[in-house]
Amino acid sequence: MAQSGEGIDRRGAEQLVVRLLASHSDVVDSFRASAPATLTGVGTTLVAALRDRHTLFFFGNGGSAADAQHLAAEFVNRFVADRPALPAIALTTDTSVLTSIANDDAFERIFARQIEALGKAGDVAIGLSTSGRSPNVVKGLRAARERGMVTVGMTGENTREIGPLCDHLVAVPCAETARIQEVHILAGHILCSLVDDALFPPA
Repeated sequence: MAQSGEGIDRRGAEQLVVRLLASHSDVVDSFRASAPATLTGVGTTLVAALRDRHTLFFFGNGGSAADAQHLAAEFVNRFVADRPALPAIALTTDTSVLTSIANDDAFERIFARQIEALGKAGDVAIGLSTSGRSPNVVKGLRAARERGMVTVGMTGENTREIGPLCDHLVAVPCAETARIQEVHILAGHILCSLVDDALFPPA
């Protein structure tokens, strides 16, 4: 065993890597059963909204905030192939808006208030919450539903709070945050592929 300051124990580290890769694979395999129908349904919704010039709104906390920004960027710029820009916004990026809402109203309202300002009927709200119970994500989805937006939840195995607010639910059958986030990005990239394939088919 390596002592402090001597670096990592190579054998132990490699065993940990193997265990984590196996854990990831197990969760992906479990998700595989529901993924084709679920992601095809969400992809169909996104394609219809984008064809009608609606906007996609992504939001979440912590790592899920980063995932929201990541996925919005894939639509605005590009995923794989060059193609026209698509309207997508991450509600996690404007620090002045976020801090003013948190300060003047409540942190739980940081996404709902932006949805109230920017969202329109027919737009799509995609809320990411690995726990399935983040108050600001729940309130954001509720505000979106009240405005006639299509709601998509991306979560883990706990769907009690987020589920009833969602027209589509991408639920990873796992309770471990890291594994859920890994599958959320996989699912998001699949959605990008579905959208690009439908809106900009190869010549």
